Amino acid sequence: NFHRRPRQGTLGSGAGRDPGAMLSGVLFLNQKGEVLLSRMYRDGVTRQVAETFRNSVIVQKEAGRSPVQMIGDTSFMYLKVGTIFLVAVSQGNAQAAVCFQFLSALVTIIKSYCGPDMNDDTIRNNFVLIYELLDETLDYGYPQNTTVDLLKMYITQKGEQQNTEGEPVTPSNITIQATGAISWRKEGIKYRKNELFIDVVEQCNLMVSNKGTVLRNDVAGSIMVKCYLSGMPECKFGLNDKLLLDNEAKNKAGKARRAGAGIEIDDCSFHQCVKLGKFDQDRTVSFVPPDGEFQLMNYRISDSINLPFRVLPVVKELGRTRIEVNVKVKSMYTFKLFATNVVIKIPLPKNTAQVHINTVAGKAKYEAAEGAVMWRIRRFPGDTEYALSGEVEIINSVSEKAWGRPPITMDFQVPMFAASGLHVRFLKVFEKSNYQTIKWVRYITKAGTYQHRI
Repeated sequence: NFHRRPRQGTLGSGAGRDPGAMLSGVLFLNQKGEVLLSRMYRDGVTRQVAETFRNSVIVQKEAGRSPVQMIGDTSFMYLKVGTIFLVAVSQGNAQAAVCFQFLSALVTIIKSYCGPDMNDDTIRNNFVLIYELLDETLDYGYPQNTTVDLLKMYITQKGEQQNTEGEPVTPSNITIQATGAISWRKEGIKYRKNELFIDVVEQCNLMVSNKGTVLRNDVAGSIMVKCYLSGMPECKFGLNDKLLLDNEAKNKAGKARRAGAGIEIDDCSFHQCVKLGKFDQDRTVSFVPPDGEFQLMNYRISDSINLPFRVLPVVKELGRTRIEVNVKVKSMYTFKLFATNVVIKIPLPKNTAQVHINTVAGKAKYEAAEGAVMWRIRRFPGDTEYALSGEVEIINSVSEKAWGRPPITMDFQVPMFAASGLHVRFLKVFEKSNYQTIKWVRYITKAGTYQHRI
């Protein structure tokens, strides 16, 4: 579902928006290229664009090659559903992914109203309804409310029931639902035990040169929520965000916390349930959660990363037929923690004949299918160093190219460790019945692209 943008100015005014950023029009064409229905949202865009699409795509039989066609200064993004071409037209720098997401949502909406078949008769017989759906789902070319259940509450044509539970739909309820305030959560949810789980999942990315210089070091994280709460609760939690902590330090004159003791979030995105104004105001994440499991937030951090592992490789080529390998791996997290399912992949030349490996930790063997020594350690304690050494015999070949020395890569999971330093400072649940909530916060760091060149 799409965030419902607040309308700015009158419908169709587009005040404050980039006029080239979204859709200029939507077309419904049959297999012959005949226009069954069209809706234009920009001045200067006429039904002539349908003729352009017909001649350049349908007649030329280009429809199966690419879902995006650039013809002159006009972009055509389209889906073929049944016998119908559903085409989004843009004369600006439209976001293609959002356009296709909207087209897919529109297909789902039309099928929910008009049946599973999409053909000429479906569009012709329901063109009034489809125009009304377009008016509700697009505002001056920007996607709005695409939730089928909410649309059916106030667009009731074709015998759709206004409310399956038989409750009256008041104008105020329609307003609340149409603005997307609580479209993701229905009322009347009840649980015997009220629980809220927050999982902070981070992927640590690292690229180190063969001289030990860090070329890339960042964390891509997500906050996953499992919500089993009754009623219509509002949840709120705070992070150790640098901006928030600096403000608190100023307000409390340094009594509670020194300025600068926090993390800097480079960029982030949120689920539609998050109150963005509240986050901009005081950097707290407030939301009415959907029921069940969902992804609340994505973020990226590139400053002051706590690396879970350091790799110290020494790979020497001894003549043309031997390679000496020595690799040390040190865990940088506290001794109280441990990593699981650690895999270190040490690449070797394709013409490797025999490998002799020595290590006291885990299991290591050469796997020809991987073209590398696979060193697996099931449990890797914190503040610990393990070493692997080996000799490699290679077949001397005149035609063989010089070995490219691919990087050593790692895969791992470290429970209860956040490489970015992100920390959930508090977690609160507010609900009018004031029930007790069991709250859990867990952390895990996984390997993203974790490489060390040799």
